[in-house]
Amino acid sequence: MKIYLAKNSGFCFGVRRAVEMAEQCAAECGTVYTYGNIIHNDTVVRELAEKGVHSVENLDSLHSGDTLIIRAHGAPPIVYEQSESAGISLIDATCPYVKRIHKIVQQATQAGNIVLIAGKANHPEVIGIRGWAGENAYVLESEADVANLPELRKAVLVAQTTLPEETFAAIQHAIESRFENALSLRIRNTICDTTRDRQQEAEEISRRSTRMLVLGSKSSSNTQKLVEICKKHCKNTENIDSTDKLLLDKLPSDDIIGIVAGASTPDRMIREVLQVMSEQEKTTIETIEAEAPAEEVVVPQVTEEVVAAVETPKATAKAKAAPKPEHEDNSDFASAFEKTMTRIHNGQVLEGTVISIVDGEVFVNVGYKSDGVIPMGELSSDSDVKAEDLFKEGDTIEVEVTKVNDGDGNVLLSRKNVESKKLWDELLSQENIEEKIFDAVGKEVVKGGLIADISGIRAFVPASQVSTKYIENLNEFVGKPMKLKVLEVDRQRKRIVASQKQVLVAEAAAEKHAKWEQLVVGSKVNGVVRRIADFGAFVDIGGIDGLVHVTDAAWGRVKHPSDVFAIGQEIEVIILNVDVEKERVSLGYKQLQPKPWMLAGDKYAVGSIVEGKVVRIVPFGAFVALESTIDGLIHISQVSVHRIAKVEDELKVGDVVRCKVLEVSPEAKRISLSRKEALLEEDPALAEQLAAEKAERDRQYAERQEQRQQQRDSQQSQQAQQQSQPRADRPERAPRSASSDRSSSRDSGDRRRRNNEDGDYELPPVQEAKTSLASLFEGLKVDE
Repeated sequence: MKIYLAKNSGFCFGVRRAVEMAEQCAAECGTVYTYGNIIHNDTVVRELAEKGVHSVENLDSLHSGDTLIIRAHGAPPIVYEQSESAGISLIDATCPYVKRIHKIVQQATQAGNIVLIAGKANHPEVIGIRGWAGENAYVLESEADVANLPELRKAVLVAQTTLPEETFAAIQHAIESRFENALSLRIRNTICDTTRDRQQEAEEISRRSTRMLVLGSKSSSNTQKLVEICKKHCKNTENIDSTDKLLLDKLPSDDIIGIVAGASTPDRMIREVLQVMSEQEKTTIETIEAEAPAEEVVVPQVTEEVVAAVETPKATAKAKAAPKPEHEDNSDFASAFEKTMTRIHNGQVLEGTVISIVDGEVFVNVGYKSDGVIPMGELSSDSDVKAEDLFKEGDTIEVEVTKVNDGDGNVLLSRKNVESKKLWDELLSQENIEEKIFDAVGKEVVKGGLIADISGIRAFVPASQVSTKYIENLNEFVGKPMKLKVLEVDRQRKRIVASQKQVLVAEAAAEKHAKWEQLVVGSKVNGVVRRIADFGAFVDIGGIDGLVHVTDAAWGRVKHPSDVFAIGQEIEVIILNVDVEKERVSLGYKQLQPKPWMLAGDKYAVGSIVEGKVVRIVPFGAFVALESTIDGLIHISQVSVHRIAKVEDELKVGDVVRCKVLEVSPEAKRISLSRKEALLEEDPALAEQLAAEKAERDRQYAERQEQRQQQRDSQQSQQAQQQSQPRADRPERAPRSASSDRSSSRDSGDRRRRNNEDGDYELPPVQEAKTSLASLFEGLKVDE
């Protein structure tokens, strides 16, 4: 008899998780309730009820404070809302794959899509999905239901997690055929990977078997789909929902039996079926296992020992050749021979003695009629270790039996499994294992992630938990050291799910916190410009982004920070302010730059020619912007080579002019400029022309001065002659006129009046002015 056992049998991840959560809640709270049967298996439901987990179909019977568990199939949103309003404590045990479908349909509905659900309308999972999809959702049980759909423009197609692939493909094809290009259809194949693998295995095994046993409840949709698949390829397919219904007397010894189990089938039922079968045909199973290729026969590990009573041809020949004592009959010999045999079975841990080491394989005497062999791959979890470094002849070691007979008469052993079990026990004995960080090494890339080695224990690291960023090729972590944090421990299957991402995130947070603690206001730091906004530039100062506000970018007015900074530019900044709670850092860039006026003396040397823009005009001159923070003044007398009445006659705001620096005073923040000097210096011809004109004016002025001097000399000589004549010879002064008399009397009257008003004070007499007008304007140059 050959037995094919599907690898993916029994509880799936979601079901196992829901059952364990229910058992744990019952142990902690006493009595808890599930929204409907937690799984489709009556035996499991009854056992859970004995532990305090009871099923309810509605919330009317529950009261405030009760605990309700959402089953693995999930539930519509109204259950969550009613639980919250009623004060019911809710524990969500929805399968993560189903939860993902809820999120997909919810987002699709919000985006205006019609949701199409491929699955059974009355299945609890589909009912829950439909609740999250809202009113605009349609359930398609087969391709025939597509014809009943209304006209659609935008839709999303999802599937029940246990739906067969061919059913989903048929529904998808029917939708695309009916609507053709008139429908924007987004396909989301949400069939569970475990379900897909389980169904593929059922199809493959049923093709190779003469009889199929499908273990699971008749009420389980998952199990019934497996029955349908198996019946297509194997007519002798039977659904076994209890070991009591397994009739072994109907099974011929030459049958090829395939065994698959639904997702709601507990592991112990699978073990019981295999145990019953192994007890019925123990020797035959062992013999078949020894003769058949390893990949064809799967011999389950059972709780009862299997007596390896089949002798090798060599042992049989020796037994026949041995002479029998006359006084000992055949039954006595058989009984004595059986006592010398060691009973072993797969999975058994034995103590043995190393006999020899050949080509990396270790031969061990385990007290069995055949020697045991430890292949190179079963020596240790460390693939680089050598057998010669671990053992020597005569060493006593513990090994685990992996195959009683490898086809050559040897027993296959594993030391790695024993080592792994000890390490597993040591690991689980540690307290707060989920809070510890373990050193590990990446071993191999598998579907969906990476296998790492934690001190000899294999741990699965999902691809999303390998790093904080997306990793396209996980092979780069193979052979590399890793730091892992345990996320989940499956004690029954001895599986660990770990994460390096959480370790990296925690380290980054700690490093960031340390960096925040090191920030000191007033200290100088180096940074790199990462992003530029209208209000400033964000600078990376070693893992922390600080902001250089536009007002702190430069001493002058800055229209946009991009005028000062560029992305990727390395700059030195000063920390102005730190807000640890809000994680904000204010940085200053201009504070480390020299003030423009301090460099003005060197930058704008006296006598140099500069260029600037006229920014303001005042009556006494024009202000010219040499840079954003420095203005120079052109006095009105230095605006043009010619005399002007107003500055506006020569310049206007916005003109770009060239000037010569006449004076620089950084302390007073003043620069005197001359446009006239710049024009003359840059145009020699004009300078010569103006010089000639000035020389001519100077000559004419000198001539006039000489003429005036001569006139003054002539007048002075005449006055001298008059003064030298005797008084009698002087002409008599003309008599004073009446007006003079009146003026004199008025003056005396005014003097008397002032004397009366001011007492004894008397104004001095008016002296006669002898200065001529010519002497007053003697030094004035009329032509200037």
